[in-house]
Amino acid sequence: MCGVCERIKETKEGKNPFLVKELETGYVVMGDYQHFKGYTLFLYKDHVVELFDLDEKTRAKHLCEMTLVAEAVKKAFGAGKMNYECLGNGEGGAHIHWHLFPRRVGDIEKYGNNGKGPVWWYPREKMYSDENRPSSNELEDMKAKLLCELDKLLI
Repeated sequence: MCGVCERIKETKEGKNPFLVKELETGYVVMGDYQHFKGYTLFLYKDHVVELFDLDEKTRAKHLCEMTLVAEAVKKAFGAGKMNYECLGNGEGGAHIHWHLFPRRVGDIEKYGNNGKGPVWWYPREKMYSDENRPSSNELEDMKAKLLCELDKLLI
């Protein structure tokens, strides 16, 4: 079972504390690490590897939902710009899932071009350090903010 499927299994069993909301095509979950405050994932519900493997109607619905999630993240966390990644060849497994990074000026400090650049320019050991794990209270606050914005967009 791939890592994304394992996370979805935990979610269905009510064991994923990072779950924000279930949508028609996927699950909205906060990222385990929050250097980029508001970092969110959108996990496609079924084990599908490529967007082109989805039928046209399902793909359109999934992309529409992903876009709404990104808009909600931007509004909830005051991002200046959103970064979108759908890679599927890392630790999570080959399974459609989106990494939605809310970006702010200087959020990668002096790495890269005067604090500007892609998220992967930020040192991995810093991004995934324990200091970037939200406390229970911080996690609940982030989830509530995102859910509020999502619900406004889904009306």
